[in-house]
Order: sequence, then C-alpha cells, then structure tokens
Amino acid sequence: MRTLTRYIGREVLGAILLIFMALIMLFAFFDLIAELGNVGKADYTITTALLFVTLHLPSRMYELFPVAALIGTLFAIAQLVASSEYTVMRASGASLLQVTWALMRIGIPLALVTFLAGEYVAPPAERLARQVKAVASGDTAKVVAQQFTSGFWFKQDRSFVNIRSVLADMTLVGVRIYEFDRDLRLTTIRSAESGRFSSAGHWQLAVVETTEIGADRVRHSRLPTWDWQTVLRPSLLMVYQLPPEKLELGTLWDNTRLLSQSTQKTSRFEIAFWNKVFYPAAVIVMMILALPFAHFQRRQGGVGFRIFAGTMLGLVFFLVGRLFSHLGVLNDWPPLFSALFPLAVFLGLSASMLYWLERR
Repeated sequence: MRTLTRYIGREVLGAILLIFMALIMLFAFFDLIAELGNVGKADYTITTALLFVTLHLPSRMYELFPVAALIGTLFAIAQLVASSEYTVMRASGASLLQVTWALMRIGIPLALVTFLAGEYVAPPAERLARQVKAVASGDTAKVVAQQFTSGFWFKQDRSFVNIRSVLADMTLVGVRIYEFDRDLRLTTIRSAESGRFSSAGHWQLAVVETTEIGADRVRHSRLPTWDWQTVLRPSLLMVYQLPPEKLELGTLWDNTRLLSQSTQKTSRFEIAFWNKVFYPAAVIVMMILALPFAHFQRRQGGVGFRIFAGTMLGLVFFLVGRLFSHLGVLNDWPPLFSALFPLAVFLGLSASMLYWLERR
C-alpha cells in the first residue's frame, strides 16, 4: 500500500503543479494586460508594470491553489481511470478510503504551504506592489482610509480619536484627540495637521493645537510637534490599504480588538479572520471532491470536459465563499458560520458522493 500511496501522490502532485503553473501564467498575463493601460502615466513604465504583476503573484497563488488542487486531482485520477490503473488498484484490494488517504497525504502539506504563503508571503508582497504602483503613478498623496464622512474613529481608554484621512504612505491627516475624565467630562481637545510614525514607536504629530478645558477657565496652546503614545500602529491601518482577505491573521485580530473596544462593527474582519484560518483546508476538500467526479468520466478521452468541470467547481466554491462572506456582513451572521458553511457544504458533498460510490 505504501508503494501505491507514493504512486498516486506522485501522479496527483505532478498534475497539480502543472495546472497551478498554467493558471498562474494565465492570470499573470491577464494582470499585465490590465496594467498596460496605466503605462505612460507619470513614471509608470512597462518595467514598473512587470514588477507590480510579479509582486502580485503571491496573492494570485494563494487564491488559485485550491482550484489548481481540484483540477489537478481530477485530471490525475481520471487519467488513472482511463488507463484502467485505478480499476487494477481497486481490484487488488485498495479501498476508496485508502485512496482518499493517499490524496490527503499530499493535500495536508499543500494546505500548510498555502497557509504559510497567505500569512507570510502574500500580504507583504501585496503591500509592496501597491506602494510601487502608488509611487510610480504619483499617487503617494492618495487617500486610502476614510471610514466615514468625518474620517476614521477609534476609542482608547477615555480618549476618542478622529483621523480625517490616511495617505498611501501611512501619513495621518487631520488628527483630533478628545480626552475625558472619569466623570466623562471633556477635559482636553488636541488637533494636528498631520502625523507620521517614528522609529521610536510613537506618532509624531505636526502643528498641534491643544485646548484644555478646566472648571473655571480654558487654556489654548500651540506646539510645532508632539509625541503621541497610542495603541494605533501603521499595521492596523494597513486594512485600509488592502482588503481584509489579504491581511495577516495578527493584523485582522488587532483590528477586530481595536474596533470592538470602540464598539464599532467588526463582523467583516472576523469573517476575514476565520476565512483565513479555514481557507487552506479548502485544498484538501477540493482534492477529495475531485475523486468521485473522476469516476463519472468516460474511460477514453474527456480531458477537456474534466478540466472544464473542475474549473466550474472551483469557481462555484470561490463564488459561494465570497457570497457568504458578504451575506454574513450584511445580515450579522456569526462569523464562524459565514466562513465555515461553504467549506462544510463542499466537504459534505464529497463525503456523500464517496459513500454512494462505495455502496455501488
């Protein structure tokens, strides 16, 4: 059985890598075509477009790996069926459960690689790609964060902070800090024109005006700079530079905690967090789902139909996942349910089809 497991694993892994490389090249080509429309604007050259597409590739790889796992496994198993090798395996005593385990032995390491790529490679590469594009296009002063009409709000202890906007280089614009005492009386109002995060680990605000409100008097002062110690970090503002689905788990968790302290809605970040946790498992689910579908193909030919069927299944999985993410935000569904339900549906579909095949 060990030899059989290695053989199935080698065939499936080879097919997955082949399909994966084909999908990556195809989507990289589409991304490059999309970027050619920006060539010639400011300093945005064809070299910059190629660099942007290259840095965007890790995000594409993370998104496409479950689909590649589905199509590759479907293709490899169907080829074994077409050449009667699969029939010989089953006739020699290999159960459907053993074949499934052979697929999972390949799928578990691939799922781990997917998680590591989505957590440690794709987010920094995507941020760097956005920065390269912003600099080359002359959009470094572009506003990337403005949660409400009045700007971005958050609460820390007894202070309420309003930031009118955040630029692409993480510069704060229009900062207002309202401080209250234990009896919730307004004591201090600070306003700054801008702020930058220093290497010392705090924000340095520029042109700061402070109004201190006492019991019998109001005092006003003005400083060229002021060091602001706060829990707010540039990493927490990255969520406005990238979609939540492209951020690290730590950043999503910090944003959820910060917004919950400010009694703001956190469902979007919680759903993105759980999607990030369970997304690598989609690689294994897609590989198991491909196994019963391979049985329904003709013994000869049908390669084009197999690839088409696998692509459609992967597309349906992707769209259902996105649909439930949006529905979860709109309807305030439990974040864990919104993230896990599509995966559970496809896993249940795979298990039921395998059970039906085993009972035939």
